Amino acid sequence: MRNKLILLFSLCISFSVFAQEGPVSFSLQEAIDYALQNNRIVKNAVRDIEISEKKKWETTAIGLPQINAGVDYQNWIKQQVSLLPAEIVGGEAGTFIPVEFSPKQNIGATATLSQLLFDGSYLVGLQAAKVYLEIAENAKVKTDLEIRKAVINAYGNVLLSEESLKILKSNKAILESNLNEIQKTFENGLEEEESVEQIKITLSSLISDLNNVSRLNVLSYKMLNITLGLDYNTDITLTDDLEMLSLQYTSLEALTADENVEQTIDYLIAENDVESKDLLVKLAMSKGMPTLSAFINGGYSAFGQTFGFFNSDQKWYGSSLFGVSLNIPIFSSLGRSAATQQARIDLDKANEILIDTEQNLKFQIATAKSEYQYAIEDFANKKENLELAERIERKNETKFFEGIASSFDLRQAQTQLYTAQQEYLKAMLDIINKKAELDSILSTIN
Repeated sequence: MRNKLILLFSLCISFSVFAQEGPVSFSLQEAIDYALQNNRIVKNAVRDIEISEKKKWETTAIGLPQINAGVDYQNWIKQQVSLLPAEIVGGEAGTFIPVEFSPKQNIGATATLSQLLFDGSYLVGLQAAKVYLEIAENAKVKTDLEIRKAVINAYGNVLLSEESLKILKSNKAILESNLNEIQKTFENGLEEEESVEQIKITLSSLISDLNNVSRLNVLSYKMLNITLGLDYNTDITLTDDLEMLSLQYTSLEALTADENVEQTIDYLIAENDVESKDLLVKLAMSKGMPTLSAFINGGYSAFGQTFGFFNSDQKWYGSSLFGVSLNIPIFSSLGRSAATQQARIDLDKANEILIDTEQNLKFQIATAKSEYQYAIEDFANKKENLELAERIERKNETKFFEGIASSFDLRQAQTQLYTAQQEYLKAMLDIINKKAELDSILSTIN
């Protein structure tokens, strides 16, 4: 009973401590680092490397000494007989007598040591295991780059929705204040009903946008959780803000980055494919080479009419054997030649894909740089447009309440401001995402 109380008390303390823990906080770099350790796709990429390492040793072990042992027990339910001429035991010529040559029961135990001395396919297999490991390692690098980009996109989407919520809530509060003021003016007979209706239309559209962004905000957090490798409903807090990250990810140096595609992960993966296809050619050719192996075994056998093999007086008979096996392929009706030709064709295809990958990477890098440069330029433009839209909206609001501008003019200026606000936020996110895309293609992490 005392132990149960101690356990219950410990669980209560643990639960209390856990409950007091606040939400998990991440800067963007912390989120990237966390995802590269905990994202489920990354974890499986690490497991693939572990599998390839084990596969490499499995292949190596084929050429190392192998020891096998076996035990065989036989019990003749009905013993096999052979016929011998009866005359050898004094019988009548031309007749036969049945003879049982083996005892009713026998048992044998053997152990065999074998060693592969030469096999061309084994040598190719050792090279293939090394390439297989390189493929897994390059796949891990590719996965890391993709996860890094996914985290940046997901993190940016959360910040975008958060900033959008702040702006929409602020705009809603201002509109509600304007509506309240205009409503009172209308009730006093100093304003037309149309002015009230125009503000209501704008407010209604704004509330709809606010509700939609609120839902998207919840989904963006959940998407980020999944990307990080956290539970779907984990409560997290982001410590970076959108404007700071957009400035951090604005780098003109990236536009002059080295375009050596041979160092990109996509090119290295295509090279791995060429290497693997070349090894398949060598493997097909090795099938025409001789194989040489040797073995030595030893064992003991015992015989009896009854099962008494564990008796101390049971006689055991030893045996031992050494042998060498040489297999020389001579003629396969051109089957090996056809297999080699197929492998060569696959190698030619892999070389074409490598060239195509190189050309596409050059185009992708040029495109990514262009889009990144446009994002930087567009951000400056959207920032200027936002400042203009804010001034226009303030002027129209002043004119409206002074009776100089119509409610339609005010609504148009407000709608223009709201659009400029969202375009400004999106321009900041575009800088971050386009920089992440360029880094991913160049296989660089800044």
